[in-house]
Amino acid sequence: MDINQLIEIVKKKICVNLNIEQIEIQDKTYLHIKHSTHQKDKFHIKIFIKSKYLLNEKKIETTRKIYKILDQEIKKHIHSIQLKIN
Repeated sequence: MDINQLIEIVKKKICVNLNIEQIEIQDKTYLHIKHSTHQKDKFHIKIFIKSKYLLNEKKIETTRKIYKILDQEIKKHIHSIQLKIN
């Protein structure tokens, strides 16, 4: 899987499972290429979500929901996720 495919899958899963107004996903893998734990088939992504619904929840609960939604992708294709919710 390439990063563009992964981004589309992540967007779709989050949009279908959460009440959000907007989502943007950035590939941040290039920041970690020289790390000793870097794997070429795993990506680092940053997810920006605009959601009034999620702002009313505790950050830990929102993070758990997103990680549960992306469970398969995290196991196979994602090394790291940064979340920004506003």
